[in-house]
Amino acid sequence: MMVFCGLVALFCLFLRVAYETISCYYLTPRRIKKVMQRQGVHGPKPHFLRGNLNEVASLLAMTTCNDMDSVHHDIVSRLLPHYELWSQQYGKRFIYWVGNEPRICLTETEKIKELLSSKYTNLSGKSWLQQQNSKHFIGRGLLMANGEDWYHQRHIVAPAFMADKLKSHVGYMVECTQQMLQSLKSKVEIGKTEVEIGEYMSQLTADIISRTEFDSSYEKGKRIFDLLTSLQHLCAQSSRRLCFPGSRSFPTKYNREIKALKVEVERLLMEIIQSRKECAEVGRSTSYGNDLLGMLLTETQKKRTNGFSFNLQLLMDECKTFFFTGHETTALLLTWTIMLLATNPSWQDKVRTELSQVCNGETPTPEQLSKLTMLNMVINESLRLYPPASLLPRMAFEDIKLGDLEIPKGLSIWIPVLAIHHSEELWGKDVHEFKPERFAGVGKSYAPGLNFMPFAAGPRNCVGQAFALMESKIILAMLLSRFSFTISKNYRHAPIVVLTLKPKYGVQICLKPLSS
Repeated sequence: MMVFCGLVALFCLFLRVAYETISCYYLTPRRIKKVMQRQGVHGPKPHFLRGNLNEVASLLAMTTCNDMDSVHHDIVSRLLPHYELWSQQYGKRFIYWVGNEPRICLTETEKIKELLSSKYTNLSGKSWLQQQNSKHFIGRGLLMANGEDWYHQRHIVAPAFMADKLKSHVGYMVECTQQMLQSLKSKVEIGKTEVEIGEYMSQLTADIISRTEFDSSYEKGKRIFDLLTSLQHLCAQSSRRLCFPGSRSFPTKYNREIKALKVEVERLLMEIIQSRKECAEVGRSTSYGNDLLGMLLTETQKKRTNGFSFNLQLLMDECKTFFFTGHETTALLLTWTIMLLATNPSWQDKVRTELSQVCNGETPTPEQLSKLTMLNMVINESLRLYPPASLLPRMAFEDIKLGDLEIPKGLSIWIPVLAIHHSEELWGKDVHEFKPERFAGVGKSYAPGLNFMPFAAGPRNCVGQAFALMESKIILAMLLSRFSFTISKNYRHAPIVVLTLKPKYGVQICLKPLSS
């Protein structure tokens, strides 16, 4: 009898798995396709299992195989060639497939604003495919969390980025930047005036996030960043691979390499975590600290509430998320901004004049940063032309309606931030020009969540936005006060996307110290 019951249970399990597989790979995509066709939304024909992955990969290979012929900013056709091709063929709304996951392209700003509002916070989020592709990279940290889990995690980390906490970090930011500037000065003094500034910005932002939020040495932080960068490149490859349930556990060379990197990252994080715990346990400190790591550690001691438990794995996932995003995106913002200023020296002069008037030759204080309107305009224009996150994805967890558009459950919504930022219809005929003055006035046209969304918008916007902008303003203000710079003849303009928008070969500039 027990054997019979066991066989029945096994057969029921087989039927369930078979149904879910058929539903995932045939029934759900077929239902979504019919709903969208009824609304006149079409797209390229998907291939079995792979969808349109081959077409996307082929188009990208063609457009990014060579460097750009000059330093100009018309980069949508290079980085989103499939968007350009399919929007011309099928209109502003079109649907394409990544494996078995259908994605609709959405560029209508009013509908995007509604989607990103609090109305749909729990009804949309990151898809299973996105979570699988980043599973060993940043895991289920805030960036990949959904629903109530996202709400609890956001509530935990948000206090670390409040205004009073940010002001307390200024000293660290200034100190780290001074060390970087001294390093640049030493190079120039021995005749090495050309530097790859992206490397310096990456090291600097790594140092700042390590010291402000994790109280870690730069050396240990740098090792974690290097490992996470390697994981980033491998996980970017996964978006071009088929992903079946459980396929990330197959003992392939690719999966073994990813897991080995993940294990090493988590080993280094555990050393940092354990050191902080020991300080509290032996009485060298009365708490885990009031930085991000301290807040996360405190949360692990709390009891499970409303089905949410902040365990050790989630703690490490949050650390990986903020170690990486708190360093990578800010470093890219700074690198692209310096490239733009190096090719537009008149704007260096304008910002320096403002710095002289506002700061009187001193390092800017937190209160003075808000008065640096020229610098803020330059940063916004840099974020418009080269947003670190060129794509904003969401998946509908329930049937939702955006204006006249019905979005069925299971459909991913692809918001091409880069294309919106470069839309001539939204920004005018000079859309591909570096013109910071377009941000001189505060108006509806440039409100976050409409035409300009470098940090996303709504409740799920970037929690570290204020931190990144404060850090960027301090670093740029101090750099511009010490040096003038021009773009090197060795600079090769070749933007690429590896999860984030990067200069393929870095940014080489020639430095000239300013007389004090």
